Amino acid sequence: MSDVSDRSDYSAESGNTNMKTPKTYKWELLLWLSLAFFTHQAGRAVLGIVVPDVQRDLGLSDELMGWVPACLSIVLGIMIPISGILGDRYSRKWIITWTLIIGSAATALAGASVGFFTLVLFYSVTSATCEAMYAPSGYSLLASFHKETRAVAMSVHQSALYIGVMTCGVLAAMIADHWGWRWSFAAFGLFGVLLGFVAIFRLKDAPHDEAEAAGARDKPGVLESVRALVRIPSALLLTVAFTAIVFVNNIYWFWVPKYLQDPEGMFRMSKTQSSGAFTYHVIAAMITILCGGFITDRFVTRDPKFRLRLQAAAMLLGAPALYMVGTSTAVVMVWVFCALYGVFRGLFEINTHTSLFDVVPARYRATAVGLLTMTGFLVGGTVGPWLVGFHMKRIGTEAGMQLGFKLMAAAYVIGGVAMLASLLFTFQRDRLDADGVKKHENHGN
Repeated sequence: MSDVSDRSDYSAESGNTNMKTPKTYKWELLLWLSLAFFTHQAGRAVLGIVVPDVQRDLGLSDELMGWVPACLSIVLGIMIPISGILGDRYSRKWIITWTLIIGSAATALAGASVGFFTLVLFYSVTSATCEAMYAPSGYSLLASFHKETRAVAMSVHQSALYIGVMTCGVLAAMIADHWGWRWSFAAFGLFGVLLGFVAIFRLKDAPHDEAEAAGARDKPGVLESVRALVRIPSALLLTVAFTAIVFVNNIYWFWVPKYLQDPEGMFRMSKTQSSGAFTYHVIAAMITILCGGFITDRFVTRDPKFRLRLQAAAMLLGAPALYMVGTSTAVVMVWVFCALYGVFRGLFEINTHTSLFDVVPARYRATAVGLLTMTGFLVGGTVGPWLVGFHMKRIGTEAGMQLGFKLMAAAYVIGGVAMLASLLFTFQRDRLDADGVKKHENHGN
């Protein structure tokens, strides 16, 4: 099958059916989607580095503060399947563009919060809704343009998450130290608004390949999509592992900087120093992702199960790294294990959506991403930050976070076992070929 960028007609969604798509456009699309993803992730990560300042100014306890990311995860979990269904039916370009503009404006307004409810409104509800609307359409649009280069494109796109978090960690800390935490939100929010207006003119909806064209003529219903997806065991097992990933990520991004900044703890870092938890972790993860995309694309042609082997190993090896972050007493060892956690997280996340698309037919992909992410955030994203905040309020920041690291390690073990089960028992039966047909139906495997 030729690469989709070689085709000359846009999708019916965009209405530009007679215009030509340049062969290089898929790489320009990757640039704009990576910047949009960067903006969404940076806007969400701002709060983690300034949690103590926000708590002090707004008078929020650890437990109440834990509800801020929990509410964000609830909104993400509810909205992402809705956005997945919309992404299967309407223009992905305009979904991506307007949610970037509105969500970035909400990030800027979060800096003007006067209490818990306004912080939740702008940070947890509005910006999270817009981020949820981006994910299924963004991944689906990227997959439509990138066929043979899909893992590379996904790895570059995923690296935007880490660049966003790392940049946010350093810049938000510097801005907060000099001008206050409110300006940290304003800076990243205004950048996103400007980027959104650029995207109006540069984003294009994708031409359909044969499988997607069939889906465009006969859009799946909601119940049909759900029934199809729950009958794919490999997709369900990937969802378990992804939920573990989200559980750990949300605890890490939100509470680890406060753990390192705790004036009564063993480290007592400044905001800028504590951003090392982001910096070393992110650099390791980003290098892993950028290299891993090329490696995965090369080896998966020889071994279709290579992605699953890599993901299972990453989670099982990531568990002890997380445990050691919480038990290390020397700063250098904390950074070492934060970086190792980044490596293993990167190895898993680079393959998340590609592994999903390996077993899910094209017409259900946006909905599949929505349901995967909904489960991850409603279960992992909601429970994790609140649970750690609950314990921090009762037994102290340091002891509560050390318990949190043990919970994070256990979650990774559960996710690793789920990926092993898919590798050993379900993937061979569920895997699709290049035409979207199950392999065992074509070849009797």
